[in-house]
Amino acid sequence: MGGYSSSGPGAIRVRPGILILNSDRSPDERIRLVFLNTGDRPVQIGSHLHLPDANAALEFDREVAHGFRLDIPSGTSQRFEPGASRELDAVAFQGARKVPGLRVRNAGNESLDG
Repeated sequence: MGGYSSSGPGAIRVRPGILILNSDRSPDERIRLVFLNTGDRPVQIGSHLHLPDANAALEFDREVAHGFRLDIPSGTSQRFEPGASRELDAVAFQGARKVPGLRVRNAGNESLDG
């Protein structure tokens, strides 16, 4: 496949210019995290994975990342090879913030379903 086509299945068509992802997020809804794959196999994180639920071999500040996902285009992912380290941006979930598997703790440390 030598050429690029902007038509057909899977094509991405956008207007000319700069597109800023998640431009509606305030500064306190954005964080920057350092990720390190301490495992012996690649780890991949999808665009809408609640970060603390990521593979345990991926080392990063899970407490700070609670309620956040990677700031990457929807439907994409980031792959971390064994031993790879990368600094990435994350954004807070929006809306009702009801994500299957997401657990929220209240001041009394009782688990509440998010």
